[in-house]
Amino acid sequence: MNLILDGHCYKYELESLANMFFHENKVRVVEEKDFGQEEYLYTQYTPESDGTVLLKVVTKIDGKLREECFRGKPDEKDPDRFCEYHLCRMLYRQLEEATGLSLAWGMLTGVRPVRLIYRYRERGMSDAQIREHLRRDYFVTDEKIDLLLRTADKEKQILDLSRPESFSLYISIPFCPSRCNYCSFVSHSIERAKKLIPEYVSLLIREIEYVAPIVQKLGLRLETVYFGGGKPTAISSEQLEQIICAIEQHFDLSHLREYTVEAGRPDTITMQKLQMLKRKGVTRISINPQTMNDAVLEQIGRRHTTAQTIEAFQMARQAGHRNINMDLIAGLTGDTLESFCRTVDQVIGLAPENITLHTLSVKRSSRLGQHAKEFYLQEHQRVTDMLSYAGQRFYEEQYLPYYLYRQKNTMENMENVGYCKDGAEGYYNV
Repeated sequence: MNLILDGHCYKYELESLANMFFHENKVRVVEEKDFGQEEYLYTQYTPESDGTVLLKVVTKIDGKLREECFRGKPDEKDPDRFCEYHLCRMLYRQLEEATGLSLAWGMLTGVRPVRLIYRYRERGMSDAQIREHLRRDYFVTDEKIDLLLRTADKEKQILDLSRPESFSLYISIPFCPSRCNYCSFVSHSIERAKKLIPEYVSLLIREIEYVAPIVQKLGLRLETVYFGGGKPTAISSEQLEQIICAIEQHFDLSHLREYTVEAGRPDTITMQKLQMLKRKGVTRISINPQTMNDAVLEQIGRRHTTAQTIEAFQMARQAGHRNINMDLIAGLTGDTLESFCRTVDQVIGLAPENITLHTLSVKRSSRLGQHAKEFYLQEHQRVTDMLSYAGQRFYEEQYLPYYLYRQKNTMENMENVGYCKDGAEGYYNV
């Protein structure tokens, strides 16, 4: 389907908005008036002699034409935002009618929608006014507005701790036991890349040695360290300890608020690694089941079981870890609403301090992305109910949302949210 831009350059927002309705058939942006296509989205900007503008959206979908116009005088402070907003609003309403889809986030397309709450509060708007504005002008549902307001309250407390010279150190360990079907990260399975690990560790330590004096010269203050990947525990305990020791040796850790290592997949976790991490001052770890359904685990390519997840969690507690995060994904291949609800209940039963709930994002470079069209058509309806159930259960068990972000190609255009028990927020994520 073509998205036609006539007289303006508001490509990004209009394209992003249109793609939220057409996951399986991405729009193509063109600037010529090509109405030869069976379906198209036409957007027009025409300045008038009296200082007003005429904005028009015409769509042809499933053989039906829809047209809407808006005439007004742009805001002198930001005329582009004014025009872009009204074009997007008209396009959204037409696409909603044509497809029958009402998006929970409405017209919002940004990665960090919580920032809108800060902006509106700085303008002196009450939460009731913010709610009415988002609902009326952007078509956001009350459920998502509630989530935004609660997240903003918690996230602001963390942001207020940051200083201009604060920084975080991310350490990438790009190795995994196997690659999940939804994964698009630059990572390598241990089976194929085992011989690369010693050299990678050596070069990573050299990079740590190189970066540390630059940080010191700039007067920066290290407040969080985060080991991600891949899966950091895919390498040996000795190799992981070498990297941690290099950080200790070359960086000032006296201002550190948080030290996170993604222990990640249960099949990479051992008591030796957990004890070493505790001994070396790691304050937060992740044990990431994604689901507690063994059949789904097998289908997505994860070579561990629910029993191994529970065993790894119990080992972590025995090793003294008191701040554990667990990642879950809503929308996995083969998962059902009932199965997902059982997963949520099982994880809550383990009582981790953090639970991060992701919505499946179908990336083109993943194995799943090669069959994206079929997947979206099959899986579209269930994710909203999954997220609603999880959000309600987390609320009941006093898990508070403290960070939220959105990304492209997620099922039903939904979000990723970090939940925590009070006082167990993950600073790096914010």
